Amino acid sequence: MLIYRYILKAHFAPFIISFFIVIFVFTFQFIYKYIDNLVGKGLSWWIISQLITLNLAWMVTLAGPMAVLIATLMAFGSLSSTNETTVMRASGLSPLKLIFPVLLISGILCYGLILFNNKVLPEANHRTRVLMTDIQRTKPTFVIEAGRFTDDISGYNMLVKKTYENSNKLEGVFIIDNSNPVYSNTLTADSGQINFSSDYTKIILDLYNGEIHQIDKKKPNGSYRRIDFGKHIVSIDASGFGFSSSDEGAFSRGDRELSSDSMRSIINNINNSFEADKVNSASQVQNIALELLQVKYDTTKLDSSAAGINRLKVLSIMNRYKGYKNKYVNQKNLEQVNTKQVNMYLVEIYKKYSIPFACVVFVLIGAPLGMLTRKGGFGVAAGMSLGFFLLYWACLIGGEKLADRELLSPFLSMWVANIILGSVGLYLVFRDSLNIKRLFKQRTITVKPS
Repeated sequence: MLIYRYILKAHFAPFIISFFIVIFVFTFQFIYKYIDNLVGKGLSWWIISQLITLNLAWMVTLAGPMAVLIATLMAFGSLSSTNETTVMRASGLSPLKLIFPVLLISGILCYGLILFNNKVLPEANHRTRVLMTDIQRTKPTFVIEAGRFTDDISGYNMLVKKTYENSNKLEGVFIIDNSNPVYSNTLTADSGQINFSSDYTKIILDLYNGEIHQIDKKKPNGSYRRIDFGKHIVSIDASGFGFSSSDEGAFSRGDRELSSDSMRSIINNINNSFEADKVNSASQVQNIALELLQVKYDTTKLDSSAAGINRLKVLSIMNRYKGYKNKYVNQKNLEQVNTKQVNMYLVEIYKKYSIPFACVVFVLIGAPLGMLTRKGGFGVAAGMSLGFFLLYWACLIGGEKLADRELLSPFLSMWVANIILGSVGLYLVFRDSLNIKRLFKQRTITVKPS
């Protein structure tokens, strides 16, 4: 027990330090990536700090496994460099027993991260989206970057030379309007102002001192008009700009804003409603078949009135049959859509469990590698950890893409990295007891002449 406590104590400080270093790196990367969109847009530091705090949720999810790997490499590397692991193994402790306490703690951490991914992370992602929408509603110039084309508005491409931090004014406006199927309009203006309508369903652009160049799309060489204006108002549908009510309850949550239980409930609803529709359709087709059996095909024995009724009945049945035939084709298309949607939710569900389980996998990888390298420095551990985590992350991203294209099952797409690295880790842990090296060791037999 004292040895286990000593091993855990060797892990504690490296884990805490590594965790906060990784969080700092992720935070710095986030700020560096979005600094142009956050600073100089008239946003208060309170709003910016809220955005950074909410984004800490996904950073914690990734930082936990990374810190476990770095701490495991550092701790066992340090213990090996001072020959402490050699002494422990000489006293009868196998490699598995040496890493058992670390595996136990990593399992507890894995469970904690699973709870975090299902309770905290979805709410943080949802509140981030709500906050971003509030910012965009208050500052429509937030998504407009001076000197770069903006294509966030559906059907429009906009280039603005200058925006203002404390107002919605624009300078040097250039707009390509492809929203009209007949005409293509190119608008230029010296200045302008962007706002929303009172119900936030329209983007209102007030343009001043400019020109409109209009070309007929069907006859590009035949029709061209140029219009000069002092003031021109452009009204654009705001739905493509991502705006809606900032009330959290009004947002339909995406897959990354839901817990695994909520996504399972959605999957069950999708499957149940589709199956119920299939059963209902099959029942109605059976009813049509029964009605066809009751149709009298020999009309020679019927009078004109009965024959007319019989003919109308047959026509009614055939029309209903055609309707159900079209419905069957639509059901096949709907089944493909449902499968794609269900796979999307399943990928996100498995991701909430596979990433935390990486804590256990990284202990299996890090402990034997730390004993082999016999170096407990942060630089060596961080370098090796970065390589393994890049490999792990590439497997996750690649697996998600394959699952979206239905080339790989959602389970395998999210767990293939854990399966591969976990297998390698188990081999490294048990390689001494398995004596695999001895199976392939070459032996030389010398035969003496008689």
